[in-house]
Amino acid sequence: MSDLFDKTPLPTATGPRPLADRLRPRKLSEVIGQAKVLAEDGPLGSMLMSGSLSSLVLWGPPGVGKTTIARLLADETDLSFVQISAIFTGVPELRKVFESARLRRQNGQGTLLFVDEIHRFNKAQQDGFLPYMEDGTILLVGATTENPSFELNAALLSRSQVIVLERLTLTELELLAQRAEHELGAALPLKGDAREAMLEMADGDGRALLNLIEQISAWKLDSHLTRDQLATRLMRRAAKYDKSGEEHYNLISALHKSVRGSDPDAALYWFARMLEGGEDPRFLARRITRMAVEDIGLADPQAQDICLQSWQTYERLGSPEGELALAQALVYLALAPKSNGVYTAYKAARAAAKQTGSEPPPKHILNAPTKMMKDIGYGTGYAYDHDAEDGFSGQNYFPDTMKRPIWYSPPERGFERELNKRIDYFAKLRAKRQS
Repeated sequence: MSDLFDKTPLPTATGPRPLADRLRPRKLSEVIGQAKVLAEDGPLGSMLMSGSLSSLVLWGPPGVGKTTIARLLADETDLSFVQISAIFTGVPELRKVFESARLRRQNGQGTLLFVDEIHRFNKAQQDGFLPYMEDGTILLVGATTENPSFELNAALLSRSQVIVLERLTLTELELLAQRAEHELGAALPLKGDAREAMLEMADGDGRALLNLIEQISAWKLDSHLTRDQLATRLMRRAAKYDKSGEEHYNLISALHKSVRGSDPDAALYWFARMLEGGEDPRFLARRITRMAVEDIGLADPQAQDICLQSWQTYERLGSPEGELALAQALVYLALAPKSNGVYTAYKAARAAAKQTGSEPPPKHILNAPTKMMKDIGYGTGYAYDHDAEDGFSGQNYFPDTMKRPIWYSPPERGFERELNKRIDYFAKLRAKRQS
């Protein structure tokens, strides 16, 4: 039976090959970047050294070598390389792939099945790989730009090792550019600042860099371009940002932690990154207000008001002018005294409420609107605080069976220094009254 899914090289003599294809590494040692996973003591390097390659999920941004690494792994392990895309492959095609792999296995040949965009398969389709992975019919290598823990079945992940691939650094992109120049037989007609701008435009994507180089080399320039001249000819790539995916959560986490860490410059940077990526400023306004109540709290009670005012200002002005008001609130929060005293106390109170949710209040603080309720003790012994000395009775307000906890312990920062004094004052009075 012929294998319809074996990838035999197509004739290339009749047409030009893209630069990215011409520079595709022929062995793993030629791969630029990903040294952490390809080194002898890295996850892939150690697998190859031991001769025990397992199913993998290659997770990383575009243009970092996922397809190349998968193809070279097949070469290193003498497996037949089969590539499919989750975007274009349905159940009938998958069945043919598995049947071909089964026939190969009967003939003593293993199959490395490379699935590009594996996160595009639904949960049922992902489950379809499991029996063929378990019986050795295929060694699965999936590629994804999305967080596998969000997008892939737990069963599939438990049978695979997730390999994290990182975006290429500027140094690695420069090495790739030099390799491209060697292949082209000529240096790029770019001045130093323009070459740096080209590497920045690639944004960690090796394939994008090679496409830029191919475009620049096709201009046949007689003089070297400056950064500004290059910028007029090339458009900067859109920043990598998915408003509903992992990048969304990564950047809002970076923004929040920069504010918590009292770094206004870092906070403004991540704020700008999210806006450049197309984030809704109203989402940012809501999260900034949350930072005020979670990380500043009563250390600076004015912080929450400033956030609400900036939010209201944005609604009045709209974009882009209103975003400046949100930036002002961010800077204020970053430089405000920090406290999670109320936040911690609130969580502790919620946890206690779950554990003691049926305990009744003490009878002396219950109202008694009926005679029966008065007869059984509702309201008996209640001390009206305004009638007590210092306006404080010191009575117990927790359930009778519950030992009095201390949840709110504010730090000695900002306005909470004053609140600490009040807590100590009432604690001493309470002890005096109850004695």
